[in-house]
Amino acid sequence: MLFNSQAFLLAFLPISLLIYYACFRQFGQRASLAVLVSASLFFYAWWNPLFLPLLVGSMVVNYAIGNALGRSMNHSAKRGNNVVLLLGLVFNLGLLGYFKYAGFLVNTVNTFTGKQDIALNIVLPLGISFFTFQQISYLIDAWRRRAPDYDILHYSAYVSFFPQLISGPIVRHRELIPQFEQSPTRDGLFERLGNGAVLFAIGLFKKVVIADSLGKFVDPIFAGVSAGQEITAYAAWMASAAFSLQVYFDFSGYSDMALGLALFFGFHLPFNFNAPFAATDLREFWQRWHMTLTRFLRDYLFVPIARHREIPLSRFLAITITMLLCGLWHGASWTFVVWGGLHGLGLAVNTVFSKSRFHLPDPVGWILTIGFFVVCATLFRADSFAVAVEVWQGMMTFELPHDAIRGGDVLLVFLAGLIAAKGPTSQSFVFDHLRPTRWLAIATGFLLTAMVLFVGANHEQEFVYFQF
Repeated sequence: MLFNSQAFLLAFLPISLLIYYACFRQFGQRASLAVLVSASLFFYAWWNPLFLPLLVGSMVVNYAIGNALGRSMNHSAKRGNNVVLLLGLVFNLGLLGYFKYAGFLVNTVNTFTGKQDIALNIVLPLGISFFTFQQISYLIDAWRRRAPDYDILHYSAYVSFFPQLISGPIVRHRELIPQFEQSPTRDGLFERLGNGAVLFAIGLFKKVVIADSLGKFVDPIFAGVSAGQEITAYAAWMASAAFSLQVYFDFSGYSDMALGLALFFGFHLPFNFNAPFAATDLREFWQRWHMTLTRFLRDYLFVPIARHREIPLSRFLAITITMLLCGLWHGASWTFVVWGGLHGLGLAVNTVFSKSRFHLPDPVGWILTIGFFVVCATLFRADSFAVAVEVWQGMMTFELPHDAIRGGDVLLVFLAGLIAAKGPTSQSFVFDHLRPTRWLAIATGFLLTAMVLFVGANHEQEFVYFQF
């Protein structure tokens, strides 16, 4: 069930909210939380009920492992905890590895051996990358004795909470579970509902109007290259720039909707984007892009490796490993691995320059940063290295455009880029600049109504990050 579908907007969401608040008033906190868990599991099963046992089983096993960690700090218990943590990591990464990477590894072996004896057709469960990382962070925190003992209801609500279940944000346990103790009808209820509605409307607009429109421009160009058509410099640069903006508006739109939905139920989720297209260097870009993934990789991968000073160039090794795995997390393909490797190389160069006295003017740094991201985004979108190379070759022709340039497409990419680079972030717009008024409520209502009609009249398109 997509956030940008009429089934979700007109049925699932209003029914879930009504039952949630009615159960709280009638039966109390735990009853409403049980309703939330049930609604979340129903939401997940809507896509494919066969994968519901996978989600439930993952939650039960990780909850049991988390309870077994950190109970005693004597020497033998520490050694036992290390084993338990290792088993937990193997369990989680094993599930992720099987469903997401087994087919990739088999195809890689077949390519190198020239044989096609083995073929795996494994369906990737929705959200497995997100709820796996979320639970890994909980286990590591429990091992470090930084996670209290939660009951199964609170833990299940934390993992399965449907606004962030499929595509994040990747929420830490301490950011969400303590909020379950708060009354959903506490002071500020209507302010939360209003802010949630505006955030959701903004995210829905980003997705169905901006991102999907950019996708209609991008998809035929990359499909043409895959079919063997030549690509000009104009089409190559426009398609790569448009896709860079498409994936930003698509995913930041999802994140806005997730934050808005969480506010409907009385909870605050962490922000996931902070105007990355305004960054003037690559490190700043990654501090602003998919921030909950970036901090997960920083805290649980980069920092532990970089701290080993006995390893030569440990910081650069940490950057390289982190970004290679970041690329692999985004997709089971060598194009994603190389994409991550290029960003690792870019961050390493960025680190060297930041430690020197040489400083680029901000406009130059911005052009280089966004240009680098756009060029690398070709790998992110391309079906193969061959397609990416064709697009890159098109970029380097530097010929005068002889394509049929449509002003509407140019205007769309220009306006999307202007909003991404110069516009306020959604969270800043909602929480810092807006003030609740009757006219704002009316405008938000009209926008949501228009979006509901719009998604009903158009084909519902999945979010780009659903494949991750």
